[in-house]
Amino acid sequence: MGGDLSDTNANALSPSAFAETGHARVTIADRRGFIVRHTRLSPVPHAPEIVLHVANEATSLWQTTEDQLGEIGLPPPYWAFAWAGGQALARYLLDHRHESAGRRVFDFASGSGLAGIAAARAGAAEVVASDVDTFAIDAIALNAAANRVVIETIEDDCVDRDEGWDVILAGDVFYERPMAERLLPWLQRLHHRGARVLIGDPGRTYLPRDSLVQLAEYQVPMTGALEDSEIRRTAVYALR
Repeated sequence: MGGDLSDTNANALSPSAFAETGHARVTIADRRGFIVRHTRLSPVPHAPEIVLHVANEATSLWQTTEDQLGEIGLPPPYWAFAWAGGQALARYLLDHRHESAGRRVFDFASGSGLAGIAAARAGAAEVVASDVDTFAIDAIALNAAANRVVIETIEDDCVDRDEGWDVILAGDVFYERPMAERLLPWLQRLHHRGARVLIGDPGRTYLPRDSLVQLAEYQVPMTGALEDSEIRRTAVYALR
């Protein structure tokens, strides 16, 4: 699936989508059409049981998104890639089904929905995924449908939110200091009230290693344009 990303005019969203009110005028059909045109449905390298709508070419989609959607303030298309932490979480959940089977799972800052889809495939009773990007919310819906699972979505930051989830998944979230400083206290509160907090991370700078216990480690294939190497050593952690 997907179109030629070099032809950005042919693949652009309709001009009416940006008229007057900007973001509010971009319909679900516009967003999902953009996603489908600029991605292909492919198996996840480290969890091939799952397929995702991923970018045909990372740098081209990044530029296309900036050109076409930057004017309405949308973030880069993080939803169009299978990041290392998400792949590690997905592999871990598929191989350790007891972690999510029969449980209510929350996939925080989900992006493509990869970790949440793995939890659903492993038998979770309910999966909720969040992201601040409207396009990510639609990508999650498309990816869930492609994998024949049901995922509820929340378009919100969700830090400090607690709806009684049993398992919280957080992949690739410790990449900036301010975000890390906000996240850790929240995740610790969830942990202390009894939730299982699972973190997937390839050793990013602000990962709070002293607060974590490593559960598994993987060699995760990556697109070279996204990371500094084509194979990233990536671990899954739980809070101490």
